[in-house]
Amino acid sequence: MTVSPSHSSHAPDPEADDAAGVPPTRGGAGAEAGVEAGEGAGSATAQVAPSAPVSRGFLARATLITASLSVAGALLGLVRDQSLARLFGAGRDTDAFLVAWTVPEFAATLLIEEGLAYALIPAFSLALARRAQGAPGNPVRSLVAGTLPKLSLAFVAVSAVLIGAAPQLVALLAPGLPDPALAVDCTRLTATCVLTFGLAGYCSAALRAHRRFLAPAAIYVAYNTGIITTMFVLGGRWGVRAAALGVAMGGLLMIAVQLPFLWRRLGRTATPAPAGDTAAGAQPVGVALIATVLLFALCRQSQVLIERFLASPLPPGAISHLNYAQKVAQIPMTLSLMLSTVTFPVVSRALAEGDTERARTRVERDLALASTLVLGGAAVVVACAPQIVELLFQRGAFTARDTAATAQVMRVYALGLLGQTLTGALVRSYFSAGRATWYPVGAMAAGIAVTAWAGALAVGPWGVTGIAAANALGITLTAALLLAGIRDAGHATPRGVAIRTGTVLRELSRPLWAAAVATAAGAVAAAAFPAPPAGLAAGALTTAAVFVLLGRVLGAQGFAPALRSLRFLRTVIRRVAHGRFR
Repeated sequence: MTVSPSHSSHAPDPEADDAAGVPPTRGGAGAEAGVEAGEGAGSATAQVAPSAPVSRGFLARATLITASLSVAGALLGLVRDQSLARLFGAGRDTDAFLVAWTVPEFAATLLIEEGLAYALIPAFSLALARRAQGAPGNPVRSLVAGTLPKLSLAFVAVSAVLIGAAPQLVALLAPGLPDPALAVDCTRLTATCVLTFGLAGYCSAALRAHRRFLAPAAIYVAYNTGIITTMFVLGGRWGVRAAALGVAMGGLLMIAVQLPFLWRRLGRTATPAPAGDTAAGAQPVGVALIATVLLFALCRQSQVLIERFLASPLPPGAISHLNYAQKVAQIPMTLSLMLSTVTFPVVSRALAEGDTERARTRVERDLALASTLVLGGAAVVVACAPQIVELLFQRGAFTARDTAATAQVMRVYALGLLGQTLTGALVRSYFSAGRATWYPVGAMAAGIAVTAWAGALAVGPWGVTGIAAANALGITLTAALLLAGIRDAGHATPRGVAIRTGTVLRELSRPLWAAAVATAAGAVAAAAFPAPPAGLAAGALTTAAVFVLLGRVLGAQGFAPALRSLRFLRTVIRRVAHGRFR
């Protein structure tokens, strides 16, 4: 970016009042950005110019906060899955719970991670831009008043419908399940997450639009803590139903960790609106926009439905192997999208202020960095899959046979990680302008159709491995269609932020070649050591070394910011060790 990071001896906390991520100003281009991030003195009601680009320092700190807490949440998610495997194994009970787990998986995608955020973050960004330009009243509060009550009623209604229709839902999701009654009980407990996740997602979108990232990043720490605690406290008495109850408890904790921060943001003062002036009201979030973002997220998450539908007639444990493999394989994808999570509000704010060039540059940089990170992670997953699964899960009721099956599926899943990452990053550029567009829905529907068709053909001869391969094929097609649909450069189109597709594809090819060679080298190194810890260490280090070396030789654009991020993380850790944070 164009603004240099601070060289203060203290590394600011992005959630603290002095962490705007823009240089201190007394007005002009940076004033509102400073106010919105909590930095600047003066009134938020003053007439100001569009906000300055956020600095690299802010993006690095915000991404570090988001990534650190997301890693903590992901690690707790692994502990959750390990606890599930240890307490209940990979048999019929776990399969029944994982069918019910479909509800929170869908709800998280629709209401927190993607769907609702794609509609609300641009809306809040526009409201903040209007407030910065001196609009009377408080457009942010007006937006909340016009959307939160209606959405809350919708969340309650959907939760009630799912609770009442749980038997039919289980029959639809897994018609070959041997114990549908247990799955129905678990589904009724997990259905409450539609309400809690919806409210948590609303809080997250509002806070991120305000460039507040600490509380939204902490929600999965709270969520998984609730599930793990409930499983161990009630697992002996309730069996696997305790895990479903933990989903309900975790959803409540997601709301609780965000409410104080959002309340403080919404308490900001604003210019009094003249009597009868309707300009203070924020522009409503259109039904068409909500429909397109939710349909896209629904289509994307329906991959899980297809997998579990195809796997339900297979021997017991098939759904569990798919679940464990997917959870681990997707960790690199989740981490690679952390920067896009942070910059999505930045891109939306730039578009709200008419700065399309800044938005395009940011999207292209995000694509390069996210692709580099996910390909490096995918290389490690493929090279070291047996060692990873054995170390994480092989204990208690989870046997060596389960390890072998899960590792095989995980390697195939990893082939689709680049497509998953590109899809997640590109769709943000489609919806960042806050306009409805049906193209991403069509692209995702095409990918889902290919996943279903290929999975139906492959499940017979190859079982769960064939299902995973179909998943990778379908999401890769979706990513290719999204890239093709947002080509050209330099301006916002009705579909979103246009990017230079040729440039992006050339950049993608470089880390892709590096990852292929690094995977082969890492697999050889991992197989040389019979002990899983030694094999994983040797394989991961070899893979990383080869990947970085080849990436630098090939001149991949994403390697430089990735290495800068690692250096920034090292600096933060050193400062923590020396007590330099206050």
